[in-house]
Amino acid sequence: MLRITEIKLPIENAQSLTHQADEIKTALLKRLEIPESDLIHFDIFKRGVDARKSHAILYVYNLDVEVKNEAKILAKFKKDPHIKPAPDTSYHFVAKNVDSSKPRPIVVGFGPAGIFAALVLAQSGLKPIVLERGKAVRERTQDTWGLWRKNILNPESNVQFGEGGAGTFSDGKLYSQIKDPKHYGRKVIQEFVKAGAPEEIMYVSHPHIGTFRLVGMVEEMRKTIIELGGEIRFESRVEDIEIENNAVQSVLLQTGERIATNHLVLAVGHSARDTFEMIYRRGVYVEAKPFSIGFRIEHPQSLIDRARYGKSYSEDLLSKLGAADYKLVHHAKNGRSVYSFCMCPGGMVVAAASEPNHVVTNGMSQYSRNERNANAGIVVGITPEVDYPDNPLAGMELQRQLEGNAFVLGGSNYNAPGQLIGDFLANKPSTKLGGVMPSYKPGVHLTNLDTALPEYAISAIREAIPEFAKQVKGFDLADAVLTGVETRTSSPIRIKRDDDTLQSINTKGLYPCGEGAGYAGGILSAGVDGIKVAEAVALSIAND
Repeated sequence: MLRITEIKLPIENAQSLTHQADEIKTALLKRLEIPESDLIHFDIFKRGVDARKSHAILYVYNLDVEVKNEAKILAKFKKDPHIKPAPDTSYHFVAKNVDSSKPRPIVVGFGPAGIFAALVLAQSGLKPIVLERGKAVRERTQDTWGLWRKNILNPESNVQFGEGGAGTFSDGKLYSQIKDPKHYGRKVIQEFVKAGAPEEIMYVSHPHIGTFRLVGMVEEMRKTIIELGGEIRFESRVEDIEIENNAVQSVLLQTGERIATNHLVLAVGHSARDTFEMIYRRGVYVEAKPFSIGFRIEHPQSLIDRARYGKSYSEDLLSKLGAADYKLVHHAKNGRSVYSFCMCPGGMVVAAASEPNHVVTNGMSQYSRNERNANAGIVVGITPEVDYPDNPLAGMELQRQLEGNAFVLGGSNYNAPGQLIGDFLANKPSTKLGGVMPSYKPGVHLTNLDTALPEYAISAIREAIPEFAKQVKGFDLADAVLTGVETRTSSPIRIKRDDDTLQSINTKGLYPCGEGAGYAGGILSAGVDGIKVAEAVALSIAND
């Protein structure tokens, strides 16, 4: 099999997401200088976009190709970096049919990391017990809408807690910048497709799924785990972990039930603050880590589309490329970095609180990305050395402080404080909305956001927005809306683990996993980390 990269074709000839197979085949035969009779088969491995010339936007294909006389072609093009043997991207289990008579491995948390940890454990012949404090995804969705529509927060079932994790109420982005030499990301994507995701996510360069599709996919993956002998318990919060001689012995549920295990995967997500406090009390090594704080910003999606696509903008182009996005960074004069985070084209800003009387914002999109507004986090990086040096949990307490303050600034009742960009830049309270209607539910209370974040963050964001407008025309639109606060960009802690065994550095049998443990930052990377940890557990059990 050959991997042929950088096959470029004009986007105007494409049909929706790809060109016709015959047109790709013609370009491929021309590149390899072979007759059609020598081509056995080809698949699209990746399809990207080259938009460096706005008047000539291209689709760029990487193809996996089966041909006759492969060795001859490789010899002919041995100096061409775009014609090489295709790497093996298939998944290989490190252990299969492992002895499952020993105490069963437990997975705490059923977000992306927990799902893939449980799935790979089950596929390896083990029968994991999954403990999820929240509800099954459809019940959880009802509770989440309860906050958005009725101002009622369920602290155990919300955007953060429940089947599917925080990623369920997001854009469903499936791309990451992690190093992935073993192609675990491919395994994640393939399992999603098996569970009902559109096949295009296998090859588009920035795949996404959307919330509604994620719900059904999560249910299918749960079904698979159960069919393989796994057990999934909802509304099962872990109250404590029994540790003796620096090794995990069991977990204690809120019901009082104790379950013995020597292999505990902790995949609780970045908002499980009570769990972080518990393991810290238990002596598990925890350290503070950097994260970011800021606001959500909303513009008309049409403004972003026209700014990004420029003179090439047309309805036809929009149908092929979809709603435009952006990625922005500014290094402020006060030494802070400001950047766009979790940009959601054609999406909405959502209430993401998990604690009573606190306000947190996040962004999400459906698969269609056809809502009126674009939104993104505009956030400022902070570090434990400078901003919360007191103890490993100090970053978490800073989050709580800012979220509680946002609840008050929003007029309570889970409304979010908001301000128009023009007023924010002028440092004056907003009193009425302009042409951009904020999408956050329950609602937005207009105010002055000057006290919503520390002064260094406010000044850095005020400096960054006009600079961003130099890259995305109209970004400083006076009627655009800021909504606060965005504080859950990533976990404020890291549960440090051994590089080889992936166990806690001071607690045998505890496997910190995913975003909450500080080892992932999104659906794809969390899924990849879940696979890595599941392999470590399977190998440990096999070798015991």
